[in-house]
Amino acid sequence: MTSSLLAATIIAALGGLLFGFDTAVISGTTDWLTSVYNLSSFALGFTVASALIGTILGALGAGKPSDLLGRRLTLFFIAILYFVSAVGTALAWDWYSFLFFRFIGGLGVGGASVVSPMYIAEISPARLRGRLVAITQFNIVFGILLAFFSNYIIKEMHLGPTEWRWMFGVEAFPAAAFFLLLFLTPESPRWLVGQRRSNEARNVLARMGTDTGNAEQEIAEIQASLDLEHHSLREPLFQKSYTKPVLLAVAIAMFNQLSGINAVLYYAPHILKMTGVGEDTAFLQAVAIGGTNLIFTMAALAVIDHFGRRKLMLVGSLGYILSLGTTAAAFYKYQGDFTPAGGTAVLIGLLVFIASHAFGQGAVIWVFISEIFPNRVRARGQALGSFTHWVMAALISWTFPMLADLSGGHVFAFYTLMMVLQLLWVLFVMPETKGIPLEQIQKRLGIR
Repeated sequence: MTSSLLAATIIAALGGLLFGFDTAVISGTTDWLTSVYNLSSFALGFTVASALIGTILGALGAGKPSDLLGRRLTLFFIAILYFVSAVGTALAWDWYSFLFFRFIGGLGVGGASVVSPMYIAEISPARLRGRLVAITQFNIVFGILLAFFSNYIIKEMHLGPTEWRWMFGVEAFPAAAFFLLLFLTPESPRWLVGQRRSNEARNVLARMGTDTGNAEQEIAEIQASLDLEHHSLREPLFQKSYTKPVLLAVAIAMFNQLSGINAVLYYAPHILKMTGVGEDTAFLQAVAIGGTNLIFTMAALAVIDHFGRRKLMLVGSLGYILSLGTTAAAFYKYQGDFTPAGGTAVLIGLLVFIASHAFGQGAVIWVFISEIFPNRVRARGQALGSFTHWVMAALISWTFPMLADLSGGHVFAFYTLMMVLQLLWVLFVMPETKGIPLEQIQKRLGIR
């Protein structure tokens, strides 16, 4: 692995760190927001989901600028969105301005979920692609842990009514760093070839490394995969020849959120307080959840190019079913009258759940979606997968407070059932993409 490849990967993956921080930071502010803006459960759910509405639109809209302007320049705009959101939410003067700036941050998150993994996939040799794209997921969970830890530290500072504003505002610093570091990265060689800028692509491939060891041969294979004599870079994504990757992307993205992962990340302190623990303990346990997420993401990153995508998904699916089933059973048994044993059962269930997600879906989703689409429609395919992911995330996050008020057991039992369906999908439908050059994956999926 060249130093240029590693550096470009780490910098692009900072979009993932901000993605994780931005999505999880609100978990520490829900009580403040409820109090300051006098929110009902429905309004709180909408407030949390407001960023996700932006995320949906950001994911849906990121494909076009990525194709027109390039992956690198689009990442610059995403960094600006993160910065504006951090400063704006910290200084919000009413509920509506808060919603607006969370929406802006959501646009950044949605864009990053498309462009960061796609860019890394396009600069990476096949033998390294899984672990390098998974660095985005590592940074996402590192950002989540930073958000939980930052919230805990700020809470311990006892800043009073400005506490929640500081929780949001600190994101401005990594957002500014992301913007400045992007000046050190090159453009995607596959995008450059698509723009008929082969000389620039050749220079980038020489720095980043190739599958064949020969930049000229790599460019020829990329050109063949684009097949611009018979295809257009602007041809529709929704056509018969792309049915298989479209359905695969939509399925893995839907299952990712039907596990309930964003409900746990956004409402971790709230869920833990439902078991009867104090507020400080709930925040500290949320840090433990973030730490578990990070550790098991690191484990997945180390083995994803050895074991492959399907094996990680199988292990993760089984862990999901066990942990969510245990959590549902604890809520059914102790709902409204939790004992220390019941609270411990929920905490252990959530820790195993996070570990299962980090080792399975969390590590695989952005790698898999970035691999299964041909070069000529990858940006739009990645956007479709991310769009589906964030639509489901908004639905899960918006409905969780209301459904949890009715029955925590019912909510987690539903998530368990969905993960049984995911297990069946992995066993009978999901293909393996480990170690296969991007241009060869499309052939294996029957795309010419």
